[in-house]
Amino acid sequence: MRAPIDNIDESEVIPAPEPERDVYTPARLNREARALLERGLPSLWLEGEISNLSRPSSGHWYFSLKDESAQLRCAMFRQKNMMARFTPKDGMHVLTRGRVSLYEQRGDYQFIADHMEEAGEGVLRRRFELLKNKLAAEGLFEAARKRALPRLPKRIGVVTSPTGAAVRDVLNILRRRFCTIPVLIYPVQVQGASAAGQIAATIRLASVRAECDVLIVARGGGSLEDLWAFNEEVVARAIFDCRIPVVSGIGHEVDFTIADFVADVRAPTPSGAAEIVAPDCNEWTRSVGLLGRRLRTALVRGQASRQQRLVWLERRLAQVHPGVELRQKAQRLDELEQRLIRCARNGLQERRTTLMHLASHLRQRSPALRVAAARGRLEMARKTLGTSLQRRVSVLQHRLRDAAGHLRQQSPATRIAALRSRLAIIDRSLDSCVQRQLHRLEARLRIAAGKLDTVSPLATLQRGYAIVTNAEGHVVTDASEVKNGDMIESRLSRGSLRARVEQVTPHRDDENQ
Repeated sequence: MRAPIDNIDESEVIPAPEPERDVYTPARLNREARALLERGLPSLWLEGEISNLSRPSSGHWYFSLKDESAQLRCAMFRQKNMMARFTPKDGMHVLTRGRVSLYEQRGDYQFIADHMEEAGEGVLRRRFELLKNKLAAEGLFEAARKRALPRLPKRIGVVTSPTGAAVRDVLNILRRRFCTIPVLIYPVQVQGASAAGQIAATIRLASVRAECDVLIVARGGGSLEDLWAFNEEVVARAIFDCRIPVVSGIGHEVDFTIADFVADVRAPTPSGAAEIVAPDCNEWTRSVGLLGRRLRTALVRGQASRQQRLVWLERRLAQVHPGVELRQKAQRLDELEQRLIRCARNGLQERRTTLMHLASHLRQRSPALRVAAARGRLEMARKTLGTSLQRRVSVLQHRLRDAAGHLRQQSPATRIAALRSRLAIIDRSLDSCVQRQLHRLEARLRIAAGKLDTVSPLATLQRGYAIVTNAEGHVVTDASEVKNGDMIESRLSRGSLRARVEQVTPHRDDENQ
């Protein structure tokens, strides 16, 4: 039977072993708390009012973000705050993006910001990102659909405000680079509630009318609100549907709009867009001159090559000319004739020897009848042999005349004469074509040089104007920039003048002020 618990002596109870203690130091606790915060919370957006802003010499920003009921310590390091588009101040309402962390040395819970924007701009920025992601998912930004720009457009269209600085910059650049290209201005509002609709409608109108080879959509710099008309979906879809290549030149180099992503080419500024679409007329003039020289060199080389081939053909023809073969055949015929004569002579000599031998033999035996018969046969054989030789020689001479006539009929002299006549005609046509092409290129060059001379500042000097510079060499455009006694230099059309200022008369507007 077990004893009651109350009757157990406490001295007899064996105590349970204590677990090993895991003792944290403040540094370890802060380090693990920081790791839990940074792993447990993703990057997030935080909105609030700036207070206690501090900017030490290190370049980092330390501040607090607060609302009606709480505040949070924040830090933004120099590598990140250098990209901020504004300078924060106490009391400013901002929108920041970053991560939650902990400052281990003091155990302070804080927010590390890597991006900051004003709260009003932040709403537009979120709308910008949402529309950008939507259009990117639909394929409006794909590089495969973007079209190449024409090398030399026949006409350039500009969709912009007719009174802004952007249109003047674009026209100045186009006039300087290639003044003969006509420019068509499509006037629109570039700012305001109705600006996006006007821009989209004008782009669609330009696409339907197809009056230009390339279209520039331009606007000068400004804030995100000023450029918002070019971030509207209706403008992006109008650019996407446009059948003319579109170049966007909106704001400054750091400004990006939805229209920049949809356009075929994005330029950093309106002036940059004009530089992209208009080629350099001086470079084109040099290219035309180079092409003319290359054409002339190619024609000369082609003519020399044809002349060399003609000489080679003449030499080849001389080697295979039928006259050579005819002379060889005639020589062979002479050789055969000589052999035939020698054979005939040898045969006659042998027969004569035999006859003499027989005659001697007959004379020794004196058979008169046999001698007379033998003489008759010998005479007949001589006649037969002479007739046969004459007939053979006649046949060979007839065959020789036929072969000579056939060779004369097959002679290529007539064909060579015809080929030489065609070559002379081709040479004359080629020379005439080269002269006409060179005359056209020289005429185009004179027209371009005349147009360039029209806009040259030297032409302005020839009309009686002068360029005035001060002692430092800077151009003087206002009378207030010099004073009595200063030395100035006036550059004329021919030569220059040095003078001393004796009287300064300010402009009427300066006197009124």
